[in-house]
Amino acid sequence: MQRVVISKLGYALLGLLRANPASGYDLRKIFSTTAMTTYSDSPGAIYPALGRLQEQGLIRGSIESGAGLRRRQVFTLTAQGAAELKKWITRPVTRDDVIRGLDEVMLRFAFSEQAAGKQASVGLLESLKAALTSYLPALYEQRTAGKGTMPTSGSLALESGIRSYETLLQWAKDALAIYARRQHARQQHARQQRAGQQKKKGDKS
Repeated sequence: MQRVVISKLGYALLGLLRANPASGYDLRKIFSTTAMTTYSDSPGAIYPALGRLQEQGLIRGSIESGAGLRRRQVFTLTAQGAAELKKWITRPVTRDDVIRGLDEVMLRFAFSEQAAGKQASVGLLESLKAALTSYLPALYEQRTAGKGTMPTSGSLALESGIRSYETLLQWAKDALAIYARRQHARQQHARQQRAGQQKKKGDKS
């Protein structure tokens, strides 16, 4: 079986189509007017990317009538497309992701809850936290080894990187705490509902 190769832009399109079916024009508008522009080299890249996804069986296009005589092609995610999106979202965060692909990790996280559920979001955060925790000591060692020998500009650049990773690690911890609090609140609400139902049954008896 041939391996499916999907670009970062392709995954961004799958994630958007997982949320809502859309035409190429709709998708171009999202990329040009939101922070999603980071994931598209140019507006013209979107249509070829949609074509590749359709050829791979990951999305399906259908012609819909619009205002007047206008007709447009609307794309929806197929079952295979949803499976590939979920596989991409739930794969573990690696050191290489931390060094070179954090923008893609954030894209995966942005789509995670809707495409794969809250547990996938939590799992991705846990994986990111572990990868950052593992990588930061290597940067601390570089900082120590470079003291007195590294030029000031190089030292400051390294410090900038360290601080950005530390900030991201703290964000991951904070995000996990938010999910934990909301999970606790849901469980508490469920317990209160069960207790209320049991009380009603007791009153009737």
